[in-house]
Amino acid sequence: MTTTEQPDPADPARKVLFIAGAGRSGTSTLAGIASRLGLHVPLPEVPADDTNPLGFSEPQWVVDVHDAWLARANVQVSDGRPSAWLDTERICSKEGARTRAATWLETHFEEHRELVIKDPRLSWFLSLWRIAATRTGATPVFATMLRTPAEVVGSRQRYYGGKHAPHLAASWLNMLLHTERATRGTAPEGGAGAGRVFVRYEDLLTDWARTTTSVGRRLGLRGLSESDPAGVRRVHGFIDPSLRRVDQSLDDLELPRRLHELVSETWSALDGMADDDGDTAEARATLDQLRDAYADLYEEADAISRSSAIAARNRGAANARDQMARELEELAAARAAARAAARASARAAADERAAVEAVDAAEAAAATEPLLRRVVPHRVRAAVPSPVRRALRRTFGRRAH
Repeated sequence: MTTTEQPDPADPARKVLFIAGAGRSGTSTLAGIASRLGLHVPLPEVPADDTNPLGFSEPQWVVDVHDAWLARANVQVSDGRPSAWLDTERICSKEGARTRAATWLETHFEEHRELVIKDPRLSWFLSLWRIAATRTGATPVFATMLRTPAEVVGSRQRYYGGKHAPHLAASWLNMLLHTERATRGTAPEGGAGAGRVFVRYEDLLTDWARTTTSVGRRLGLRGLSESDPAGVRRVHGFIDPSLRRVDQSLDDLELPRRLHELVSETWSALDGMADDDGDTAEARATLDQLRDAYADLYEEADAISRSSAIAARNRGAANARDQMARELEELAAARAAARAAARASARAAADERAAVEAVDAAEAAAATEPLLRRVVPHRVRAAVPSPVRRALRRTFGRRAH
């Protein structure tokens, strides 16, 4: 649901709230609340489905362009590789992509002065969106959703079919550590300082009014900090704590020891960032150390599993070669069949021509027989050997024809 509001000429300030975080961490819940309190989700929205029956509150255009950029960078939505951020940053640095995003934002600022952009893929392109927003004269602000990693992994396993808890936990770790880093500091290209908050999913479900009012106050979003009674009623009809259907602990995931430690320590550090005074230099330094530690762990795991990676790559190449060989065989068979059909057609055409010529010759011979009888006397004809008479008939027949 989206509420449209005309810009107030007395307050022309533009703001765009970017909601980041791992998929299944409550980003849809915060975006849904924001849209019902007055912020604008650019239309059209991604339609609701069984995995999110109350809706995603995601602009379809943003999802589509993110999918295209991820494909170009060869990065997955839930990618555990620390190096994947370098691949998406190449997209973020392209002027065409920045201009495209800024132009799209501009069209929606004509409808509303406060926008909300949410997509699980968003974190991969935060630097691009920060620049795009400031180019439109808007202030970008950021809210990162926090849900316990065990619940995020369990929810993804339940709704998206993922079975490998270590991979899902590693992708959560990679996503959150780099999202925290990307939302620091001041907007590039001379833009205004970009605020940020960390929001616990648990807090939204237990006391959404206090939580969203705090977010609005800290980020300067009037739609959240000055909500009207109609908006409050819309949110009460939207919030459904029963949709939180996954409840498990980190121990339930049975992660490798070092990965378990990093996930636990990262969650503890991020959870503290959700406090009003939790975004401190000490907390950021701790997260820097954890990000470096995860990069080291991933490098070690990559080195240990290098043989598997090489085997998978070789298997993929072999499969590609086999597929190409099969396609070439099918092409050769199709060409051979086409040539055989052409030859059969040619033979049929030749047989048809021969039959026509035989009929024509017989008809011509029949037509000249009376002439021969009138011109050549019977005794002369009788004296001519049979083979010669047949040859004469054929000759006269061709001429007649």
